[in-house]
Amino acid sequence: MTLGELIRQLGGVLTQGSEKTLVTGVNSSVNATEAEVTFGEDARSVFAALTSAAGVVVLKPGLMEPGGSKQAVVETREPRLWFARAAKLLSKTLSVAGVHTSAVVDPTAELAAGVTVAACAVVGAGAVIGSGTRIEAGAVVGEGVRIGQDCRIYPRAVLYSGVTLGDRVVLHAGAVLGADGFGYVRENATGRYTQFPQQGRLVVEDDVEIGANSTVDRGALETTRIGRGTKIDNLVHVGHNCQIGEDVILVALTGVSGSSTIGNGAIIAGQVGIGDHAHVGPGVILGGQSGVFNGKTVTNDGLKPGTVLFGTPARPLRQVMREQAVLARLGKRQGLGNRD
Repeated sequence: MTLGELIRQLGGVLTQGSEKTLVTGVNSSVNATEAEVTFGEDARSVFAALTSAAGVVVLKPGLMEPGGSKQAVVETREPRLWFARAAKLLSKTLSVAGVHTSAVVDPTAELAAGVTVAACAVVGAGAVIGSGTRIEAGAVVGEGVRIGQDCRIYPRAVLYSGVTLGDRVVLHAGAVLGADGFGYVRENATGRYTQFPQQGRLVVEDDVEIGANSTVDRGALETTRIGRGTKIDNLVHVGHNCQIGEDVILVALTGVSGSSTIGNGAIIAGQVGIGDHAHVGPGVILGGQSGVFNGKTVTNDGLKPGTVLFGTPARPLRQVMREQAVLARLGKRQGLGNRD
């Protein structure tokens, strides 16, 4: 692809170099070649980019010094985003391999044109798979599952019956969607447990990505929903009946208990614990290892945009730091400091 074609699709202004420059990929400033793109956002990364072997450099406007480099230079307000989108456009398209001879596809399943089902994968009765989707080796698509277009189901991912995926959804290896939620009823007399019905559905909307070995449970009697564009890291658990909004980030080792909601654009850092029936508002940022108690609501009301909430219960980071400072001073007064 030429640089001019990239600019026409991604925007940006070519301030130096030729639109005819051939571009084959993206890379870091350390490893880039003359046919690759790299980028810079601050003084250090701009210097590294402009002294690299990259043929194309993407920068914020005004960071390029005249005559400082012979490379092609594209200016855009968000160089990192331009770089990431260019990487997708330049990535190699995988060939359509059809259905492998060792795959098991039920005769009643519907596979659109351009679907790939790799070795030892299983597609159950009545499943519907959209065009361009890839089911990789050993993945299991349960009975009646519906998968949209251009999805990628990596090896050993499992989709139970009652799961629906939108378009361009990515499930990484070992992800499990639609398993029973953890819901039981205890008999008072004996202490024995009986499972509460787990017969709801799971809907994953367009452009969601779910990391390796993460799990999202089906609804109990209703529907668990993962909103458009949400990105879930590895080793994350989302319980039954949860409603996760659009463009939410859930980082590794986070657990979201059943019937909780997370608003659009929230960022949930690593090892966060969210209790059942809790509510995290739109745009909330929860720092690592924070906690939200059962039934509680956390919002950005009255806070500056971008405020990080931290601790258990989650509260503004500045407040947590002040509290810790007070406790430290109190400890010193009481002679509780470090002792040999």
